[in-house]
Amino acid sequence: MEYLGKILEEALDRYFIRAVISNPREKEGIRKVKVRPVEKKDTFYFQFEAYTKTQVFHENLSAEKAVEKILFYMKEFKQMQMISKMTEYTVLVSKKGKVTVQKRKAADNLQQMDFSHNRSKKYILEEGKAVPFLIDLGVMTKEGKIVHAKFDKFRQINRFLEFIADILPQLDKDREITILDFGCGKSYLTFAIYYYLHELKGYDIKIIGLDLKTEVIEHCSSLAQKYGYKKLSFLKGDIADYEGVTAIDMVVTLHACDTATDYALAKAVGWNAKVILSVPCCQHELNRQIDNKALSPILDYGLLKERMAALVTDGLRAKYLQREGYETQILEFIDMEHTPKNILIRAVQRKQRNGNSKEIKAGNEIRSCEELLCVHPVLGKLLNSKKEK
Repeated sequence: MEYLGKILEEALDRYFIRAVISNPREKEGIRKVKVRPVEKKDTFYFQFEAYTKTQVFHENLSAEKAVEKILFYMKEFKQMQMISKMTEYTVLVSKKGKVTVQKRKAADNLQQMDFSHNRSKKYILEEGKAVPFLIDLGVMTKEGKIVHAKFDKFRQINRFLEFIADILPQLDKDREITILDFGCGKSYLTFAIYYYLHELKGYDIKIIGLDLKTEVIEHCSSLAQKYGYKKLSFLKGDIADYEGVTAIDMVVTLHACDTATDYALAKAVGWNAKVILSVPCCQHELNRQIDNKALSPILDYGLLKERMAALVTDGLRAKYLQREGYETQILEFIDMEHTPKNILIRAVQRKQRNGNSKEIKAGNEIRSCEELLCVHPVLGKLLNSKKEK
């Protein structure tokens, strides 16, 4: 059932079409269950219709609860047909509880369906409402329609803004908030943060985008000037040696390659940033170090070793931030089907930090893990060197 649960977590989104659970093990009671997406008062649900011989029972559940409900039913039923925009599933459960899942590509007519009604109210930046920077960046047309080839980017931007929305209570609305975006690139998210916080939420913010590519910096600077974003600036610079500020409220670093992420995190800690949002990329460092004979069934295979090293890298990063006085989470940034680099580390500074038991525990866990795997990540070296000074 665990495998089925993972499939359901992926399938129950706004591109879900329907599911039919049938063939009950017992003749009495519920004979069939139908599941479909519904939207009520701007909230997205999954509606369950459970049929007995004479009655129909309705229940609206969130995606998380819907997964639990379907797994519950599949213990009592033998079969489920489930359809989403891209995939059709047939789920069979044997008498002994063995689950078999058959997947196939959805019919062309399903892939071409318009799901705009299902998704329009989900996003912070709404489809149908023209946003200047999204138009210039090629994500949206002048009429506010999302360019089909850019819809994944549109979802990614809105997903990121959801993470920002969660930490709004940490940002002081009575003063200027300074945000630094390392490796801003084309700055989809940099513009989105400014637009969301300043234009939609009314925060007094100053954002600095930093990148190594001159042409990117020049282009983004011209766009910021065009929109009248007076407190949004872009500079050419390296993450490791940037010294342009002394204090920062929030640090954002997306897809900074390998140890560039570590330098950004260390800078953020040094600046006493209240919030850190990081999507790491290309975690090569520990792949060259990691060693444990007991784990040879994994480490002897390059692909598995690479994936394990990446997970260990980000896990240790989160723990180091916890040791430095942050509440940390590792979250899914965007669906795995769109990019394998889909982990986001979110760290929010705790109000009370001095010798906190969580910090001590995190430090002990870091030492145990590093000794077990024979690794010495650069983030630890950077943070430890600052403590020694």
